[in-house]
Amino acid sequence: MNFLLLASFSEIMQYVLYVLIALLVLLAMITVHEFGHFITGKAFGFGIEEFSIGFGPKIFGKTKKNGEKFSVRAIPLGGFCAFKGEDADDDDPSAFNNKKPWQRIIVLVSGAVMNYILALAVIVVMFGAYGSSAIMVYTPLDDPTYAEETSFKPKDVIIEIDGKDVYLVSDVMNALDGRHAGEAVKFRLYRNGAFIDADITLKADADFKNLEDSETLCRTLGVQYERDADGNVGTGFRTTGIKFGFFKTVGRSFQYSFKLAGTIFSVFRQLFTGALGIKSLGGTVTTISVTANAIKTGGLWSLLNITAFIGVNLAVFNLLPFPALDGSRTVFVIIEWIRRKPLNRRVESVIHTVGFLLILLFAIFVDVQRCF
Repeated sequence: MNFLLLASFSEIMQYVLYVLIALLVLLAMITVHEFGHFITGKAFGFGIEEFSIGFGPKIFGKTKKNGEKFSVRAIPLGGFCAFKGEDADDDDPSAFNNKKPWQRIIVLVSGAVMNYILALAVIVVMFGAYGSSAIMVYTPLDDPTYAEETSFKPKDVIIEIDGKDVYLVSDVMNALDGRHAGEAVKFRLYRNGAFIDADITLKADADFKNLEDSETLCRTLGVQYERDADGNVGTGFRTTGIKFGFFKTVGRSFQYSFKLAGTIFSVFRQLFTGALGIKSLGGTVTTISVTANAIKTGGLWSLLNITAFIGVNLAVFNLLPFPALDGSRTVFVIIEWIRRKPLNRRVESVIHTVGFLLILLFAIFVDVQRCF
């Protein structure tokens, strides 16, 4: 009994460690985002009131001679770079709204740019150390009716489909969507230490309901799958890494970052069309939980991969033209630039405040609904 209790306590503490690492990843990405605003603001002479790591009560704070405040706050789920006169008129020439529109636009988008640069650097390191992300067909169906030359073999790695690079399962779905059983599709595979070209015959129609339709993908390619008690599909696909030369690795790193961004837009599109349900989403708590579980099961590779995903996600999400986000603030600046006069500052401030509250409430809602 004591041994079981000790083992259980050890597992709990280990998971707590994974959660702390996940928190640090999220906090690092947010801090890098705000630092992007900070360094470009400094470069253009913007007045900066406070740069904060975290939200909530202040744990540590320091004020420089020029009045800039640096602080660390208790809730490690955010941060901010507060500019002078950001949401109101101010006579100070260094105030945010007194700066030239093109300078404000650069400052606003620089946070997302920094997120993307860091994510890209992480991908390059990950691909260099573990190989470029690819999909391994781990357990093809053992069916004698499938001709060997037109089917997968165990541990075949999908590199390309019809000349298009494959990094994610969603890439396979996009390449095959709408095709029919019996069609021969050109695959480039990594098999037994060599790259080969193979014509794989589809075993079923590739009519995918959404990005989570793993069962149809398995049927289409003749790969094993099974459902657990909760209805989740376990598949015979695995993510693996294939090493290339330096320049190919860098090139594929850029492509992979674009793929991650494209996945985000695909999720939005399928949400709006109803192909995906709201339960497919998660807020901050879900992000931390998924990150912790990924680290637990996949180690450093999963940590790097999900760090890159979070970085690209933050970059794309913050550039969306939704109130309170940098994309929306950029739209307001562009409107001011075209009109040669600003919209009502108070109205704009209210719009961004309401937008922030809606985002916060939505993040809480999608986390809570996943519990039911």
